Amino acid sequence: MEAGDKLRAEAAAFFQGLQDRICAALEDVDGPGRFHEDRWQRAGGGGGRTRVLLEGGVFEKAGVNFSEVFGEFSEEFARQIPGEGRAFTATGISLVLHPRSPMVPTVHANFRFLTRGGKQWFGGGADLTPYYPFREDCVHFHRVWKQVCDRHPAPVDHAHFKKWCDEYFFLVHRQEARGIGGIFFDYLEGDFDRLFAFVQDAGNNFIEAYLPIVRRRKDEPHGDKERHFQEFRRGRYVEFNLIYDRGTIFGLKTGGRVESILMSLPPRVRWLYDFHPANGTREAELYEALKPRDWAAG
Repeated sequence: MEAGDKLRAEAAAFFQGLQDRICAALEDVDGPGRFHEDRWQRAGGGGGRTRVLLEGGVFEKAGVNFSEVFGEFSEEFARQIPGEGRAFTATGISLVLHPRSPMVPTVHANFRFLTRGGKQWFGGGADLTPYYPFREDCVHFHRVWKQVCDRHPAPVDHAHFKKWCDEYFFLVHRQEARGIGGIFFDYLEGDFDRLFAFVQDAGNNFIEAYLPIVRRRKDEPHGDKERHFQEFRRGRYVEFNLIYDRGTIFGLKTGGRVESILMSLPPRVRWLYDFHPANGTREAELYEALKPRDWAAG
């Protein structure tokens, strides 16, 4: 086995195990919900395991996807990716969780390892999309990621990764953020062992970053008004994922499994014409929370 194949296999084994642990933790907090697994093969090479939980006690739709694929980029797409030649490999885990209650935030995370020619790099991150933000939840989420980053040397840098996240998860056409951010990084290359240690630490701490928030908010009272606002804001989520998301674009451009790529989309969503929340309402509070700030500072 060549060195590059060995590193990919090591990363893939971790991502598969992480998928198992995250799914088990989500089923535990959900109650009745259970993941359905689809194993799939990619025509160009490789495959994956897509797990989806539908209509659970807490999660209306939760998707956790593992993939390990290889093949060749198109000439057009190859010009957008670092490295030489058209041959590539990619392995990673990607998840999006859409809770039933509008008081529980939607969350996204992904961690991946790619190679092309002589280049290899990690990418990933995690970000939170609340509908009715609670300050302690926002602080908790960001502090977990700061603590993870602070345990690792450069090029890992929390301030940089947080800023990158704020800038990345931004709907340019709306001039507004998708959520309150977290961390984001891409094309992270250098010492494999050091960088892999960081990615493992981040992946293993996803549960700690998110599930305490779920447990605090899953029984918060809400009604149709809050539910309709959640569905409206989900529209922003859909717009981002279909227009800007690198994972979606990568999957579609490399002939990935469409059902797995689009598992991130919520089951129920609405678009309202020129909607603006009234001043002083809880809905208006969200738009203040969407402005970038140093949540980890408290």
